[in-house]
Amino acid sequence: MLIGITGGIGSGKSVISNELRRMGYEVYDTDYEAKRIIVEDPSVRLQIESILGSDVYKDGIYQTSLVAQRAFTDKALLLQLNAIVHPAVKADILSRYSSNQSEITFIECAILYTAGLDQICDKVIAITAPEHIRLERTISRDNSTIEKVQARMRAQRVEEDLQRVDTIINNDGSVSIQELCREIINSL
Repeated sequence: MLIGITGGIGSGKSVISNELRRMGYEVYDTDYEAKRIIVEDPSVRLQIESILGSDVYKDGIYQTSLVAQRAFTDKALLLQLNAIVHPAVKADILSRYSSNQSEITFIECAILYTAGLDQICDKVIAITAPEHIRLERTISRDNSTIEKVQARMRAQRVEEDLQRVDTIINNDGSVSIQELCREIINSL
């Protein structure tokens, strides 16, 4: 059983995912795994080099800031990059977990719907929190400015995605993370 966990920046997806791991559940972190795939998968690497140039892998090391600089200033390039990485992540998930449908595996992904990962999920859970709390958490966590965090928040489609999820979990700090995780497990 594949369960998507999504939500906007600062909502607490990673904190909840870490607690679910502590409880013994498998959690696939799409950010972490995408970075691994980008470096380790020769086909993905070749495709990325074809659209961004061979200098994005300097001495075998993926140049994240260079890629971000190029892709986030050119929407068409970002779409091409996503068209390479998202299917590779989806294939990785399916190769790891599709044969064991009796086990619960969570997929943590801020852009679950954009990446098309909702299509392989049996259920999608959104983690939410009021904007001011998300803003405070992100500024504190990333040591960033309010302007940069607000720009990242505007770029996400949180409200649109909330209309599509199966369950919404409010992580406003009024309930412990352990209790929220129990609520998630009970909703399955």
